[in-house]
Order: sequence, then structure tokens, then C-alpha cells
Amino acid sequence: MARIAVVGIPGGWSSETLADAVGKATGQRILVDLAQARLDLDTGRLFCGGVELTSLDAVLIKKVAAHYSPQMIDRLEMLRALPARGVLCLSDPERILRLVDRLACTMTLRLAGIPMPATTITEDVSEARDAVARYGSAVLKPLFTSKARGMAVLNAADMDLEAALGAFATDNPVMYVQQAIDLRGQDLGVCFLGGEYLGTYARCKADNAWNTTTASGGKYAPFEPPAEIIELARRAQQPFGLDFTCVDVALTASGPFVFEVSAFGGFRGLARACGIDAAERLAAYALGRLGA
Repeated sequence: MARIAVVGIPGGWSSETLADAVGKATGQRILVDLAQARLDLDTGRLFCGGVELTSLDAVLIKKVAAHYSPQMIDRLEMLRALPARGVLCLSDPERILRLVDRLACTMTLRLAGIPMPATTITEDVSEARDAVARYGSAVLKPLFTSKARGMAVLNAADMDLEAALGAFATDNPVMYVQQAIDLRGQDLGVCFLGGEYLGTYARCKADNAWNTTTASGGKYAPFEPPAEIIELARRAQQPFGLDFTCVDVALTASGPFVFEVSAFGGFRGLARACGIDAAERLAAYALGRLGA
């Protein structure tokens, strides 16, 4: 039977769920945390928690760190040793690298002609101030974040706008300033496995929150998107070539917008809103790829 490890966060729901599914399918449950990784560059061998990952048949990358940070890039670079040694990686770490940095993801989407909210990238506080003035209201987003952590909503009329921008720039020298849009209470997670449409769920915001994330009290709900939304999400995920991915889509009065493409999200939303066991599907997909 194939030996497959899950890269994830021990104790994390999605990591443990995927490790359970792989263990059930293969008879061997292996969950490793990259905080324990050691790469021997002389031999090209990668070890993690007593497991030599470069000796396995496949590795499923669920989470590379508990929180988004530039450290994720370093860990993904280490994982590049696996495909070089013939280990199947789902998804390929080199492809995930294009996603973890919000700016890299945004540039890929915009160059592919995917509709997104108006966005300004700058290191100049005065340019950021002018962007907020043009937009009227804007969301400042760290380049490495998830579930709206570290984000700030600023309005052109704010008396302390300059100070707020300066404070944000202290921790985020490259400022990502995006026009705030009316989500009308929800946005969507449109998920794909092997490039094929899997399902869609809605994230519905709590009454007192500005965003829809579950960290801010948002709830998952079923949603049946029209064909054009599925096709938009399909076009958004295509340039990245991931094996499992979730595309964040907002339905606005001006039409649909894509916020980002994720390599790590989607499991819980699919389970709670759609009754889809993404872990079981991904484990079966991995075994199919190995068999092929």
C-alpha cells in the first residue's frame, strides 16, 4: 500500500481530518509538522518528526504553518526537495508559493484578467492616503494573513487617517490597499479538486462584523452558484494549477469579484454547508494519481 504523509498542524481540525482519511485509505496514518523539519541539502533528504518525507510515495500539503507569515515561504522551499526526489506532492509546493503572498496571488489573477476590487500597492504612506481618498473606504491587508487577521478598514474622512496608515506601514512596509466593497452580507468559497468543480459554500457575516470570516463570527451556509460564477472561479484557479483549492468570490451590485485563491481552505465549509467530505475525496484522488 502507498505511504502517504499529511503535512499539517497537529490538533488542527482539517489536518487531523485529512490524516484520518489517508490513514483509513492506506492503513498508515502519518501527520507531520514542518516546525520539526530538517533538510539535508547534501543528500537532498527531508526529515520531519522522525519521518523521512523523501522516502514516501506522496505528501499531501494541508497546512505549512499555524499562521500566515514569510516563514511559510521558507518551509515551502524546503518541500521542493520532495518532487525533486520523485515524491508526489499535492499540491506542488512551487505552485503553492505563488499563493501564500497576497501580492503574488493578486498579480497572477489580474494578469489573467480576473475581476478584482480596485487595489493599490505602495510603500509610500502619502500614496496610500491618496488611494484611500479615491476609494472613499478601503481595506488594508497584510501580504501574509488569513481570516482577516491584521486587516484594517479606513475611510477617507477619518481624522487620524495619516496616523493609521503610518501605524499599518510599521508592520507592513509594502501596503496593500483595496477598495472596500459591499458584500451584501456574504461571500463564497468555490472549491475544486484536480481542476474539477467540487462545491460552493457561503460565508455569512455576523451582524457586528465588517468581514465574513468565521474568526469574526461568520457562519457557513449552502449556496448553489450560477454557472457563470463557477466558470469565473474555474478561470481564477487555473493559472495556479493546484490539486485542491478554494476561490473566494464576492457577489456585488457591480458584478462578481475574486478576492483570492487559497491552497489551504475549504474543508470545513464544504463539510458543514455541503455535506462534502473533502478529506476523503482528496485521499482517493491522491491514490488515483499514484495509480496512474
